Amino acid sequence: MKPASPQSSKHQDQPLPQFQPALLSDVELLSKLLYPGKPREQDTRQAETLLQCFGGLRGLQMASRLAADEREGLDDQAAVQIRLAHELVHRQLKQSLQRGISLTSPAMTMEYLQTVLRDRRREIFTCLFLDTRHRVIASEDLFQGSIDGACVYPRIVAERALRLSAAAVIVAHNHPSGVSEPSLADQAITRRLKDALQLLEIRLLDHFVVGDGPPVSMASRGML
Repeated sequence: MKPASPQSSKHQDQPLPQFQPALLSDVELLSKLLYPGKPREQDTRQAETLLQCFGGLRGLQMASRLAADEREGLDDQAAVQIRLAHELVHRQLKQSLQRGISLTSPAMTMEYLQTVLRDRRREIFTCLFLDTRHRVIASEDLFQGSIDGACVYPRIVAERALRLSAAAVIVAHNHPSGVSEPSLADQAITRRLKDALQLLEIRLLDHFVVGDGPPVSMASRGML
């Protein structure tokens, strides 16, 4: 084995330049994700075209979930890479919740709920089960419905809370229509959930409705 030359040793001691993704534009970020290495001019143009075609990063992420014939202009490889990036964010947020942090305000759960629920094509009902100090025990999708509704069974929520020894529960569901306003049906199921859990001395802390804008907290609206 040959000893390293003074020139190569000096090069190795130099610190790597800091990479700051937050400073990149959407086009630059997408270009680096889809075309690793130093993006060529044509790669940057392609990234810009994709963003324009699908209406930005959110539209592109939603399109990546569609079948190939429904997302013309976005090839399979690019769709897979975008879905992988989104899944990494989803898992990072979920693991952060499961490390025993205490949820003391509605704002602390909004980022997670938006990432998990906002762009789902069907209505999903999610539960966050908490201990006596409001630390997350588990986050689970319990019910899945159609584009305009999901059947929610308070008994199943209560049974799961008991099995996990939860002291409190936060529930959430999405509106695929994008409208975050709680419906009359949302308010009715919230009351039923609260009553069912209250019999077991388990508190229902909040019910969030997730749409295009910020999630709506039904507790803050006085609906609990």
